[in-house]
Amino acid sequence: MRLKSVATLLAALHCLSFLLAPEARAQAYPNKPIRLIVPYAPGGATDIIGRAAAAEISKTIGQQVVIENRPGAGGNLGAEMVARSAPDGYTMLVSPSSLHGITPFLYPKLSYDPNKDLTPVIVLGAFANVLVVNPGVKANSVSELIALIRSQPGKISYASSGSGSTIHLSGEMFKHMLNLDIEHIPYKGSAPALTDLMGGQVQLMFDNIPSAIPHIRSGKLRALATTGSRRSASLPELPTMMEAGLPSYESTAWFGLVFPAGTPKAIVARMNAEGVKATRSPEFIKRMNDLGYDIVGGTPEQMGAMIQDEVRRWGPVVKASGAKVD
Repeated sequence: MRLKSVATLLAALHCLSFLLAPEARAQAYPNKPIRLIVPYAPGGATDIIGRAAAAEISKTIGQQVVIENRPGAGGNLGAEMVARSAPDGYTMLVSPSSLHGITPFLYPKLSYDPNKDLTPVIVLGAFANVLVVNPGVKANSVSELIALIRSQPGKISYASSGSGSTIHLSGEMFKHMLNLDIEHIPYKGSAPALTDLMGGQVQLMFDNIPSAIPHIRSGKLRALATTGSRRSASLPELPTMMEAGLPSYESTAWFGLVFPAGTPKAIVARMNAEGVKATRSPEFIKRMNDLGYDIVGGTPEQMGAMIQDEVRRWGPVVKASGAKVD
């Protein structure tokens, strides 16, 4: 009888240890480096804010946060890799708002769902885009650019960081609002797109302000307008698209951190706390503000609400444009 009682006790302790294992793992987290996947090429806005956040979080979390760039398929290659990773807190994604609000409508045959297979952690920063042209393009304003495109139907192309990004859909919105005959040329990130734009292989682009602003300031690109509801503090001399004659045109983007779905809540809460520290760091704030980002922060629940806002905003735009990627 005594042996039976001991066996019963051991079985109960085993079950208890199993139930407590996730909490114990969360309390010990992290005990090794964390991978932060950027689903675009180095040098773009997603990469810039991801690297800045990784540097800040590495200072306070007790482990290194290591950036890995996994570009391809409009950000889906890296995003799906994270969605399929173990939900143990050691693989994160720098997730652009476009992945949640645009991608599900643009890619009807995705093998993962960015809004079900990824868990919100924190929104780091946000900004508008900027319409830039190669200096050889004979247009110094949005109205002159529209006139130029209409005079050369089918001969002018616009670049994007990849199908499904807000950069892409900003161009689609411009194209369809004005019924313009221009071609979309997708790249694996802003950096290679900007390289070809500066080289004259493409003529225009609605790029994220942080990745475009150094080239605007150096004179390698000419900026015509920004895409937010108000002028950018980084480029205050530029009109908004609304001011330039398109009263209903507005396009903004934000960037956050996400884990694979199923990541323990305690680990999500810990990383959110580290993300909040990063967004309050004077070094992070100054660097991001200098590059045109607005700092956001907040809770996982607030990020979830922002994701739903993106779905409501961009779903109708994608459907109206007729854009699809197989």
